[in-house]
Amino acid sequence: MERAQQGPRARYREQTRAEIKDLALRQLAEGGGTALALTRIAKEMGLSGPALYRYFTGRDDLLNALIRDAYDDAAAAMARAAARSAKGSRGVRARLHDLAEAYRAWAIAEPHRYLLLQGAPVPGYVAPPDTLERARAVLGPFLPLFATGNPGPAVAATVDEMTAWLTAEDSVRAWVAQYAPEAAEATGAGGAATAAAAHALAGAVLAWAQLHGSVSLEVAGQFAGMAHRGGTLLGAQMELLADAFGLE
Repeated sequence: MERAQQGPRARYREQTRAEIKDLALRQLAEGGGTALALTRIAKEMGLSGPALYRYFTGRDDLLNALIRDAYDDAAAAMARAAARSAKGSRGVRARLHDLAEAYRAWAIAEPHRYLLLQGAPVPGYVAPPDTLERARAVLGPFLPLFATGNPGPAVAATVDEMTAWLTAEDSVRAWVAQYAPEAAEATGAGGAATAAAAHALAGAVLAWAQLHGSVSLEVAGQFAGMAHRGGTLLGAQMELLADAFGLE
């Protein structure tokens, strides 16, 4: 409906921006962040350099758009996986494996986009602040799983740190409340976090660290010749994490 209500000029601008992003993604897939060249994109589209800058103000502006799109796409994939996994009688541990494999599957299917999210695509680039919320949307589905846990001593220090973080930052409490409302703290700003909220945050952060480490190595080809699947290693890591949090 929104697109139908746009005028011809706005629709043309949207289509042109989409074509520029598609060509940029192709360059990234072929040669990584350093291969991104706005002048080459302009030439392929039959545009002058100045004309291209009517759609993106520069390389970083284009990268910002690509990164926002990648986060949103990854978050949508995780939300779909969480919805599928929540159906039926699957236990929390099984759902953790489902989410981890969904994260890995998206990264493997979109390696050049995944790498945009996991480090600076080009030297000196700094992602815009709004990508923080998008990154939290990718990890959000993990929060309710760990809220149900009973962490053991192996992760006690992490849980303590997450309790302090929840108490200190409104945005972190809001994030937990959005995805795991039953675990949200009972008090307002500056109040003490509930144990369930601290468990949720600690588990999600540790899951992200495990996912990032294993999946980044696999996407970069570091497992080549090691006679094992990346999914097997990631599954073992999730089992260890589930054990540490007492997930059923």
